[in-house]
Amino acid sequence: MTTLKLRALKAAFPHTIPIMAGFLFLGMTYGIYMSSLGFSFVYPLGMALIIYAGSMEFVTANLLIGAFNPLQAFLMTLMINARHLFYGLAMLEKYNIPGLKRLYLIFGMSDETFSVNCSAEPPAEVDGSWFMFFVTLLNQSYWVLGAALGGLFGMLLKFNTQGLDFVMTAMFVVIFLENWLKEKNHTSALAGLGISVVCLALFGAEGFIIPAMGGILLALTLLRPRLEKGGEAA
Repeated sequence: MTTLKLRALKAAFPHTIPIMAGFLFLGMTYGIYMSSLGFSFVYPLGMALIIYAGSMEFVTANLLIGAFNPLQAFLMTLMINARHLFYGLAMLEKYNIPGLKRLYLIFGMSDETFSVNCSAEPPAEVDGSWFMFFVTLLNQSYWVLGAALGGLFGMLLKFNTQGLDFVMTAMFVVIFLENWLKEKNHTSALAGLGISVVCLALFGAEGFIIPAMGGILLALTLLRPRLEKGGEAA
């Protein structure tokens, strides 16, 4: 590794330490969850390498054991990861880098990686493009390692995994509660809950997710001026 890249790696690593702790734990949870569904550790390892979208990987686990429905999978993936459209727009200037490095930066963008690459300023002697590259690479490596270890532990350790499938529900509940505590204006959260309940009543437990996510996206689009105004007031 050249001196230029080594400097960038050393500068990037401290910024990823908090992410490493979270990704290793969640990745292992995901790997164990996949093992409880009967999948080899190769599946969480491969999905972490190729899909690399934490919440969507949990959802994909259920899609793999359900009826084959590519349209539902496509729409669900689009809805869950729609926020990355805005991440991409925000990083157009920073990611204006020639070569394959740019393609990997686009592929490897996650919430945490976006946060670091968007706000962190590398030292003057460090190349910014390599700094962002190693932030992205390290973060994905933590997730891949955690998923692989979880899958292996799930295969080797024999314990009762009944109820482990609730981990995905628990994860989304925690995310919702964290956002609720951070937000001063709960309009978006209440809109999401209300639309989900209505769609659950109309479409049932098996078919409410896509209509609910579509309704939430539409509602947030219509409420955007009000939400932005409320944010400015806060």
